[in-house]
Amino acid sequence: MASDPAHAGNARQWSVLAVSTLSFTVCFMVWMMFGVVGIPLKQQLGLNETEFGILAATPVLTGSLVRVPLGIWTDRFGGRVVFFLLMLFTVLPIYLMEYATAYWHFLAIGLFVGLAGGSFSVGTPYVARWFSRDKQGLAMGVFGAGNSGAAVNKFAAPALIAAGGWMLVPKVYAGVMLVTAILFWLFSAHNPQHTVGKSVRFADQLKVMGDRRVWRYSQYYSVVFGGYVGLALWMTKYYVGEYGFDMKLAAFLAACFSLPGGVLRAIGGWMSDKYGAYKTTWWVMWVLWVCFFILSYPQTALVIQTVKGPMSLNIGLSPWLFTSVMAVAGVAMAVGKASVFKFISDDFSDNIGAVSGVVGLAGGLGGFILPIMFGALLDLTGVRTSCFMLLYGTVCVSLVWMHYSFKPALLSNNRQAA
Repeated sequence: MASDPAHAGNARQWSVLAVSTLSFTVCFMVWMMFGVVGIPLKQQLGLNETEFGILAATPVLTGSLVRVPLGIWTDRFGGRVVFFLLMLFTVLPIYLMEYATAYWHFLAIGLFVGLAGGSFSVGTPYVARWFSRDKQGLAMGVFGAGNSGAAVNKFAAPALIAAGGWMLVPKVYAGVMLVTAILFWLFSAHNPQHTVGKSVRFADQLKVMGDRRVWRYSQYYSVVFGGYVGLALWMTKYYVGEYGFDMKLAAFLAACFSLPGGVLRAIGGWMSDKYGAYKTTWWVMWVLWVCFFILSYPQTALVIQTVKGPMSLNIGLSPWLFTSVMAVAGVAMAVGKASVFKFISDDFSDNIGAVSGVVGLAGGLGGFILPIMFGALLDLTGVRTSCFMLLYGTVCVSLVWMHYSFKPALLSNNRQAA
C-alpha cells in the first residue's frame, strides 16, 4: 500500500521541528556555559566583576555577529546543511577549553564556542518554512523553546563541576554537541522550495536593514531576548553574591527564571497567532515594566523618627519573593520572544532568514553588552540591583516606541470600525 504523501509531509515537518528544537537546546546550553563555569574561573583567575561580565558575555558576541550571514545562508542553501556544519564546527573549540589556563585563552575560545548561539537564525527560518502561515508563530515558538538550554546548563554544569571540577564540563558538552549534530542530520530534511535560489544576491537581502520596522523589532528583541540572555548569564552569580547561596542552590533558583523563559516560548507563539503580535508584545512590555520596577529596589535600611523614638525598617525582597518576580519576568520574556518573531513572519514572509538574522543580531548584542554593563555598574555603584534599573529603562524605551509607532494605525482602524 502506498503511503499518503500528505501524511508523510506532515510527519516530516514535525520531525524537523522536534530535532531542530533539540539541537537548538543543546546549542543554547553550550552558549550559556560560561555563566556557570565562569564562577570558579573568576576565583581561579582573580577577576573583578567587569572582567567576569566580559568572560560570560564573550560567546554571546560571536553568536550575535554571525546571525545575519547565517540567516542569509539559510535562505540560500537551506537550514539543514548550515545547522549541521555549524554544530560540527563548535565541537573542537568546546573540547579545547579544558586546556586553557590564562584569561585571554578563555576569551579566545569563548569567541569560537559562541558560534553555537548563531543557530537561532538558522533554525527559525528553517522551521518556519515547513509550516503554513497560520501555524508559523507556534512552530517558531516551539523551536525557540530551545532557550531552555540556559536552564539545562544551570542544572548540568554545577553537577559536573561538583563531580569532576570545571574541566569536566567542556569534555561532556563537546560529546553532547557531536551526538546532537549526528541526530540532527539523521532526522532532519531539506526542501529545495524553501530556498531563495542563487539568483538573489547577498547585497539584495541586506537591503532589508533600511526598513524602519526591522530596527523597531530589533529594539523589542534586545529587551526580551537580550535581557533574557544577560540575566541568564548573571543570575547564578547574583544569588551567590546577594543572598550568600552556594553555587548549586544559586543555579537552581536561577533556573526558575531561565526555564520558563525558554520552555513557554511556544505559548507565546500560540498567543501571537491568536491575538496578534502587537497586542501580545504590548502586554509583555507592561508586565516587564512592573517586574523590573520591583526588582530595582535595593536592600534598604531606614530609621524613622517617631513620637516614641527611632524605628528601624528593613526593605528588600526575600530570596523567594525575588525568585517569584523573576519567574514572572521569565514568562513574559518567553512570550515576547515569540511575539516579536511573529511580527517578522507577518511582515517579511519572503525574507525571514535575513530579517531574523538582523533582529537576532540586535538581541544577541543586547545579551553581550548587558552582562558587561551589569558588572561595570556593580563595580561603580556597589548596588547589585543596578542591573534591573538598567533593564527598567530599556523597557520604558520599548513602550514609548511602540505607542508612537502603532498609534496612527490603531486610530485609523478605530475610525473605520466606527
